[in-house]
Amino acid sequence: MAATSPDATVLAFDFGTRRIGVAMGNTLTRMAHPLVTIDDERNDERFAAIAALVAEWQPGTLVVGLPTHADGTEHDMTQRAQRFARQLEGRFRLPVALVDERWTTEAAQSMQDDAGTTGRKGRAARDSVAAQLILQSWFDEPVDPNER
Repeated sequence: MAATSPDATVLAFDFGTRRIGVAMGNTLTRMAHPLVTIDDERNDERFAAIAALVAEWQPGTLVVGLPTHADGTEHDMTQRAQRFARQLEGRFRLPVALVDERWTTEAAQSMQDDAGTTGRKGRAARDSVAAQLILQSWFDEPVDPNER
């Protein structure tokens, strides 16, 4: 992967077939924040919303959560998330990192339960919080500074 600027915006995605949670952060502060949930099953609408976010935030890197079974083996959503990551890379010509997202939805749900956020609003918030956890995990990984 090409090196990312020491002060670059990063967008992260918690991919789902119904909703895509989005978070943003900065490589300087290394802090992730929930941004929005794209709630649309139509690919054209999803990618239009992502294009608007890319235009607004001008990220240097995109991060996609990679779902697997608890033991790390792949399943149907693993392949779908990998395809989504390839589509992002192809459409936006930005480096895309895949991050293990096991337990992020459950952790996000627990955070929402603790905050008393429920219903449709809670589901939308959960997905962007899951994206935040995915991005924070990426920020927290020890790496050679020349790799990002």
